[in-house]
Order: sequence, then structure tokens, then C-alpha cells
Amino acid sequence: MEYQVTAERVDAHGSLARTKDASLVLDTAVAGRRDAFNPAELFLAAIAACMIKGIERVTPMLKFDLRGVEVRLSAVRQDAPPFIQRVDYELIVDTDEDDTRLDLLHRNVRKYGTISNTVAAATVLAGVIRRRTADTVA
Repeated sequence: MEYQVTAERVDAHGSLARTKDASLVLDTAVAGRRDAFNPAELFLAAIAACMIKGIERVTPMLKFDLRGVEVRLSAVRQDAPPFIQRVDYELIVDTDEDDTRLDLLHRNVRKYGTISNTVAAATVLAGVIRRRTADTVA
């Protein structure tokens, strides 16, 4: 498979990325902006999307029953040279499946994710999977 995205500077405050019939405002302003993802946030969002898409792909094969999924991510950036040193994540799954099945889902997400595998080859990607409880609701 191949992927294509085109990004274009709109002005000093932002840019626009396009693919297929979709577009996304990018925070490319030096001062930053609150209404768009900056490059690091976009990077984390891509990892989250990869994990959720992986879950969507494997749950029918595993006959895994879930009501919802949330991914929480954080990254640690090194300044010189600029580099993401590590990405930590928490997969929160709303399910009644047992812990063994939850671990199976996590292993599948980690094994078959194109973006997460690419990131893991370049930096530390560490995380856990948890069942949604009253304590994990954001």
C-alpha cells in the first residue's frame, strides 16, 4: 500500500493537509494555536488512530465484545537534537471480556499496527491496556 497527503501553508498561522475527500487544519504557527493539532500532537493522534483501527480490525476475528475504546498518549521530547524519546499510552477498553482476552487484544494491536510498529522501531513505545472503570472515565 501507498499513502499520499498534500500539505500547504495557508498563512503564518497554519496550514492545511489534504487526502482523499478529507482536510485537516495544522498548527504550523511559531506561536502555536489552540484550534489545531501541532506536529507532535498529530504524531500521537496517528498512533491512536492506528491502535483504534487495529482494534476494529481484530475484534470480529477474535469475537471480542466491546462497547468502546479510548487511547491516552503522552510523549517526552528531547530538545537537542529535537527527538521524541518515548511515547507512553493507555488503551482503555469498555468490555466485559476477561483479563486473558484483554491481553490478547493488546498483543494483536501491538503486533499488527503499521504506525505503532513504525514508531516502536524508532523510539520507545510503551503502554498498557485497561478495562474501563469509574476511575478511568475522563
